[in-house]
Amino acid sequence: MSTVKITKTIHPVTPRIAYKTKFGKLIHGTVENVLTSKLLSNLTGKVDLLFTSPPFPLNRKKKYGNYQGQAYIDWLAEFAPVIRTLLKPRGSIVMEIGNAWEPGRPVMSTLSLRALLQFLDTGEFRLCQQFIYNNPARLPGPAQWVTVERIRVKDSYSHLWWMSITDRPKATNRRVLQAYSKAMQRLLKTKKYNSGIRHSEHHVGKKTFLQKHVGAIPSNVITLANTQATSPYLNYCRSNNLRPHPARMPIGLAEFFIKFLTKPGDLVFDPFAGSNTTGAAAEALGRKWISIESETTYVEGSRGRFTGS
Repeated sequence: MSTVKITKTIHPVTPRIAYKTKFGKLIHGTVENVLTSKLLSNLTGKVDLLFTSPPFPLNRKKKYGNYQGQAYIDWLAEFAPVIRTLLKPRGSIVMEIGNAWEPGRPVMSTLSLRALLQFLDTGEFRLCQQFIYNNPARLPGPAQWVTVERIRVKDSYSHLWWMSITDRPKATNRRVLQAYSKAMQRLLKTKKYNSGIRHSEHHVGKKTFLQKHVGAIPSNVITLANTQATSPYLNYCRSNNLRPHPARMPIGLAEFFIKFLTKPGDLVFDPFAGSNTTGAAAEALGRKWISIESETTYVEGSRGRFTGS
């Protein structure tokens, strides 16, 4: 396995534990500094799931920071060897990476894909499955091509890449079953179904298809609207004059993968916490968690996910 040394960043905040809850703790500091500090010295081989959404490789700088071009690829890849050492033998990584566009052009960039491939190669990870998070309420963008010139449709999804150091990481879809559709409920009730070979050459038999289980197996496309205007987190930020994180993911997204890939008591790690959605989801599901966030405002705001204020 190739090794990459993580370079510490110059940051005015010495890594420290900002707060603790019943199941977890949030560490205030840059991920580069925290990963090379004593705060995580006992974490080797103990992480069941690393679930995170690092800053996307956007063309315009955001307030929460992001790298661009080859610098983004190199920056993301340098974490892979260290992350590998933190995982349990059957642990998982789920990383959300958004789409990127070429500057000033209505052409998609391959930067996100190249960053993923470099991360996989550097860490010698297996790619277990690709997921798509679709947000139907996302604002139309890129604005120039979608709403001004009208030559593209809105970009409403991002990828989540499930990786591991083994072909068979710990996972069971029995923990993420969904309610049966009304049509499927009717089929299960009436037992009237045309079994046999389909045009796709799949053979569908009644014995397997018409068995009633707890629920339906979900697909790898996860649709969740992210339009929340009020929540304990947002209320807490308003009450304390704190700027909410601009790229919050819906908590249901974190819940899905935590249920799918861990069990109660397991350890979930998020090195790019933001508003600490991952920690809040893990706490609610009875999983231990550790999160890292560098921005003081976001650290303080994330307390609102646990106070209920």
